[in-house]
Amino acid sequence: MGYAVALDKSWKELEALKAGDSFLVKFLADEYSIDCKAKTVFSLSCNARAKDFTAILILHYLASKIKGLPPETKEWVSFKELSSGEQYYPAFRKRAIEPIIRKYGRNSEGADIILPLSVFEGVPVLVKFWRGDDEFGPEANMLFDKSIAKIFCTEDVAVLGGLVAAGL
Repeated sequence: MGYAVALDKSWKELEALKAGDSFLVKFLADEYSIDCKAKTVFSLSCNARAKDFTAILILHYLASKIKGLPPETKEWVSFKELSSGEQYYPAFRKRAIEPIIRKYGRNSEGADIILPLSVFEGVPVLVKFWRGDDEFGPEANMLFDKSIAKIFCTEDVAVLGGLVAAGL
């Protein structure tokens, strides 16, 4: 019930664009079928409805894509640099950064990693992981092409970060 209002608003925005009744959107390692008449977002790889927070993110992306995605700037920004990002960074860190550190931080033999990802078409994300040493523990960060601020609100970027971290 918590996502009902946001989901309804997302469907209405998409409907107002009058761009069609069905779409396919690639997100991370999955492809989603969007049926505007039935108001469903369906994962083709899982053969199941997308969770509401994932569906909202996909619908917001689709609305931005229909309107015209901004060109990538090739300038990386941290979550803190987004509008209100500094304020919401503790929640973002808990949702997106700490899971990466927990998952990969125990591997003391591993190397520092820079992982570029295309989470949606035209939406690159860069994940950086630094292994710990005797002086400092492991650390991670997630950077976004500056154009993401024209595609998603900061809350959407936090959800996106959490989904990226869960998928690594």
